[in-house]
Amino acid sequence: MAKQKIVLAYSGGLDTSVILTWLKESFDAEIITFTADIGQKDELDGLEEKALRTGATKAYIDDLRDEFAKDFIFPMFQAGALYEGQYLLGTSIARPLIAKRMVEIARAEGATAIAHGATGKGNDQVRFELTAAALAPELEVIAPWRIEEFREQFPGRAEMIAYAEKHGIPVTATASKPYSTDRNLLHISFESGMLEDPWFDPSADSNRDMYVLSRAPEEAPDQAEYVELGFERGDCVSVNGKRMSPLEVMETLNELGGKHGIGRVDMVENRFVGMKSRGVYETPGGTILFVAHRKMESLTMDREVMHLRDSLIPKYASLVYNGFWFAPERLAIQALVDESQKNVTGTVRLRLYKGNIMGAGVQSPVSLYNPDIATMEADPSKAYNQGDATGFIRLNALRLRVASGVAQNAKK
Repeated sequence: MAKQKIVLAYSGGLDTSVILTWLKESFDAEIITFTADIGQKDELDGLEEKALRTGATKAYIDDLRDEFAKDFIFPMFQAGALYEGQYLLGTSIARPLIAKRMVEIARAEGATAIAHGATGKGNDQVRFELTAAALAPELEVIAPWRIEEFREQFPGRAEMIAYAEKHGIPVTATASKPYSTDRNLLHISFESGMLEDPWFDPSADSNRDMYVLSRAPEEAPDQAEYVELGFERGDCVSVNGKRMSPLEVMETLNELGGKHGIGRVDMVENRFVGMKSRGVYETPGGTILFVAHRKMESLTMDREVMHLRDSLIPKYASLVYNGFWFAPERLAIQALVDESQKNVTGTVRLRLYKGNIMGAGVQSPVSLYNPDIATMEADPSKAYNQGDATGFIRLNALRLRVASGVAQNAKK
């Protein structure tokens, strides 16, 4: 009888390297690894060889960077998604793409299950499995961290490191520096280990070597740099006048933002599973894009459309964070977002300086800003008559006057 085939989401880090060997031994199965190239850079070097040497029968490494930027990052930024006022959802938005491709590989290979290395305490387990449920409910999902035997064998990262050393599996985590990272085209995240102490300061001089994508603002250039971003229908299509694909935009802005120390976030966030966790993020290019997109909208988007879209930002961000990318409610909100972006076209100029992003101008062929109407001087267009404001204010004040009268009568 043919062995069961399991497709494992494989990063080559400590957890998935250990899980690959453990799955093969525990399930007596063929393990097919899948690694999505979504911008990890040199983290992918030698990964196929490592997976096969560790026991995989086949190792997929697929370049999904273009799809990630075009179909996941850009639509999310059109929605203005920001989780709990700080997090640009760099890890969250990558998971549905990875799970989608895992499902495709599982079907092509005749696998009956997919597996992931997300801990039983985190959000990624939810994101992977909700995507699988939406796209391939017939597939079994194996989550080793939720299997009692696995947890008993690996109560902590120290035991995993020892297991890897025993089985000759090279890993970058060490007992002295055990924090975990997750990198892609949009950001890099750091969590666990020393970062579990919310009083620990990763930006202190002694800890600066932790950061990967950005300089410390103190070490950024002493001269500000201007950058111009061109938008069409809500998507950035050029940087400094050069036409670019979504992937090229992200790569270019990451370099610029990193150079100027932009996009560092250190926060304690609320996980979907109920606990608070501390995460440190670097999102240099995404932060620039987020600010520029908002400034472009300020000139071109109708007030009520903007306010309606903005009212949906917390919901949209939570859907992405919690793993509901392929849920009907996210798709419904996205349809509204798409409609809202049809006139978000023009150019934004920004000034980058030591971790800061300052607006330096915005223009658009479909601008809703009319200086003749907005001017404090005489209005040559006669579009606005100050006298009209009297009735406008009186009508809006009516309910306030009525309520005030009721309150005064109650005191008598």
